[in-house]
Amino acid sequence: MKLIRNNRPLYIQVMDIIKDRILHGVYPVDSNIPSEPQLEQEFQVSKITVRNAIKALVQEGYLETSSGKGTRVIRNTSSSKLSKLKRFTEVLVEEGHQIGKQLIRAGLTDNEEGSEPYRFFGPQALKVERLYLLNGKPYIHYTHYLNAALYHQGADDNLTIQSLYDWLEEQGVVPVRYQDEFAVSPAPEVVLVSLGITAESAVLLKRSRFAYGADQELIEYSVGFYSTDMHPYVVNYDV
Repeated sequence: MKLIRNNRPLYIQVMDIIKDRILHGVYPVDSNIPSEPQLEQEFQVSKITVRNAIKALVQEGYLETSSGKGTRVIRNTSSSKLSKLKRFTEVLVEEGHQIGKQLIRAGLTDNEEGSEPYRFFGPQALKVERLYLLNGKPYIHYTHYLNAALYHQGADDNLTIQSLYDWLEEQGVVPVRYQDEFAVSPAPEVVLVSLGITAESAVLLKRSRFAYGADQELIEYSVGFYSTDMHPYVVNYDV
């Protein structure tokens, strides 16, 4: 994997990828991540870059280093210890699943007049399409819409290896409140094709998300379709 030579330090890019793999079960808790030479070869970076990435993840509490025993994963959740609500991906990872992500496309799009994206962002928006894999098989198709002003050259390259919310934070845009709405709905053909569903009349779980900033401005509107035949959507929390 060749990293992007831009204004993001290489060690931060390596750190983000390793963290993403931890959070999505690729590197399970109590397992060792690949050795430093393996990571250097995979990302085509120097030893110091890999070591700085690992050091940062140790400081964040994800990894533990031990002389002669490698670097072990000790935590796989990004949520606050004070929060009792678990993200859906955390539930899946705890069950032993692996979650993969593929960026389908990212760029400016013309919104159809009368559509939700048009109502929220006007005639044009930044559109990001992702496919999530459950143990290597297509599971969720997500389409995110954001203000077109956020788009810049190279954004699609960055979003290939970054989470959407990490990327937004780098743009100085941080959501402070989320609203999720759930329904069952027929899915567009492009979604069915991405998920490998052949039934034209398939009805899927639809999740609409609204992310708001500190001034209650809408930052993100997204629509996700879940192939719940593979796994039901689960909300898991302690009381």
